[in-house]
Amino acid sequence: MPKQGSGKTSGRSRRARPRKSTSARSSSSKGTERRARPAAGKALRDQLAKALDWPDAHADFDRAVADLPADARGRKPAGVPYSPWQLLEHLRLAQHDILDFCRNPKYEELKWPDDYWPKNDAPPNAAAWDASIAAFKRDLAAMQQLATDERIDLFATIPHGSGQTYLRELILTLDHNAHHLGELIALRRALGVWHQ
Repeated sequence: MPKQGSGKTSGRSRRARPRKSTSARSSSSKGTERRARPAAGKALRDQLAKALDWPDAHADFDRAVADLPADARGRKPAGVPYSPWQLLEHLRLAQHDILDFCRNPKYEELKWPDDYWPKNDAPPNAAAWDASIAAFKRDLAAMQQLATDERIDLFATIPHGSGQTYLRELILTLDHNAHHLGELIALRRALGVWHQ
């Protein structure tokens, strides 16, 4: 498993390069305007929303965090740089950052890796664990809502970004969550607390 902080998670620290507009007239178009790309269809939107939390290819979030004993939440197996609590909080923090970037015109980029990983191995109490799960699920539902909101052109660049599209941010969320959920399950196996 990669070490904590070995990769840039938000994707904003490696900003996409702004692209030239494709809606401008082309010198070879002989006066005809290029057509704008069609908006994402309902089928694509529904599939994206479902894929953000589907159990088709792997265990979903609920399964990955279910019934994890309190005494295992802050433990690190030999050779692993993070605990289940740190992975859960990293998932929550990174997903919230992506959602904030998509919705907030005054978004401010977080500091990597300090703002994306908790410093403590264990949650301060059981309520903190439950609150992290609930916050992750609220933000996941908001990402799913963003995917299905037909007022948002998924192919459009985010106005306050540097070339990122809404579709890119949804796929980034999907990919990042799947990666770390797999790590969480592997971590639970190493701790002997994963039950099929």
